[in-house]
Amino acid sequence: MKPPPVVYHGPDTLEEAVRLLAEHGAEAKVLAGGQSLVPMLNMRLTAPRRLVDVNRLDELAYVRSDRHGVRVGALARHADVERATHAFETVPLLRQAVRTVAHPTIRNRGTTVGSLVHADPAGEMPAVLALLDGEVLLRSERDGERTVAAADFFVGPMESACREDEVAVEAYFPRPAGRTGTDWRELSRRSGDYALCGVGTLVRVDDAGAVVAARAAYIAMGSVPQVVDLTEAAADGDWSAAAESAADQLDPEDDIHASAEYRRHLARVLTARSLKASYEAVAP
Repeated sequence: MKPPPVVYHGPDTLEEAVRLLAEHGAEAKVLAGGQSLVPMLNMRLTAPRRLVDVNRLDELAYVRSDRHGVRVGALARHADVERATHAFETVPLLRQAVRTVAHPTIRNRGTTVGSLVHADPAGEMPAVLALLDGEVLLRSERDGERTVAAADFFVGPMESACREDEVAVEAYFPRPAGRTGTDWRELSRRSGDYALCGVGTLVRVDDAGAVVAARAAYIAMGSVPQVVDLTEAAADGDWSAAAESAADQLDPEDDIHASAEYRRHLARVLTARSLKASYEAVAP
């Protein structure tokens, strides 16, 4: 199919982009990487009357790190995040997860912030933001800037808290506290396909190697990223028991790709392996 006709806008500044969204509201969609929006346009799943292309806003094409975390600008491509050594050293989970996003061609064009706004429950980066308790910075002409926590940002399948008159400017991925190991793994029918189940974990230990915190986040297991606290279940290092506890808290649905029970089985297996890997990354 062909996309619907649209009026194209190519603002040269962020202020101009914000003004266009304030003027046109629901009629407009922001175009950054386009790896999610363009297929939806082609399949007529969305039909905005205007596209606001922000690809000229080079000031938003950054990946910045400090001792507190990593900030990813709206035009930073997945590949930029994947290649940023300083980001990997600060928040290893970013590279661990982003390297499983689709194919290299998609990662070379798709943007990390765009994937967050797209809010696909099968997408890796929303789950990473949720697991790390990250934030998204939004800007509008009416209200200026506001920051939305990951727990409030994903409100439904393909639905985020980004309003029609707002541009998502930046995502912030905080560095986990203390001695924390992380891991990401998923299973799909073919490399690059959407995962039947994906899980990211983080495990924090004390100086003696005892688990003091454990969490897991899941994709393709609900309408939004699912985050489960496994601290109590993982306290004695029984990863299988912790994985069983996680699976009991998940409520996947049947679809044409897999049954709910099979997805829950994958969650058990992947969670146990991922928790073990996260622990071993920091265990003394």
